[in-house]
Amino acid sequence: MTRLVDVINGPNLNLLGQREPEIYGSTTLADIEADCRSVGGGLGLDVRFRQSNAEGELIDWVHQARTSAAGIIINPGAYSHTSIALLDALNACTIPVLEVHITNIHKRESFRHHSYVSQRAEGVIAGFGPEGYRFAVMRLATLLTASHP
Repeated sequence: MTRLVDVINGPNLNLLGQREPEIYGSTTLADIEADCRSVGGGLGLDVRFRQSNAEGELIDWVHQARTSAAGIIINPGAYSHTSIALLDALNACTIPVLEVHITNIHKRESFRHHSYVSQRAEGVIAGFGPEGYRFAVMRLATLLTASHP
């Protein structure tokens, strides 16, 4: 069994550390990637970390993960609230999917309260800042171990 985990990040997450630091903090996406790789490595996981502002590219990566990865951690950004196509791609996967949001989307603008991706995800981690990614990697390791001891 592969121990590869895809961490897929959506639009504007490349600007973490610069974009609205009062909301998203000063941690960069590169910092989050390094943390995911460190935590994942300690749990026997290989982490493939990606970011795109293009919905189609995110969908292509989900399609690729279907056959190459053991699980997906996804922060779809604003596509959480708009992309039925991304939900459809995730629904075509049989591997575990965890959704991550840096902020608590339920404390923000009302249009952010609904996530299409949540309909597919085994779990949603929101509002814990960048540490949410760490939690997701740890939870995915637990799910993978439980399904393939």
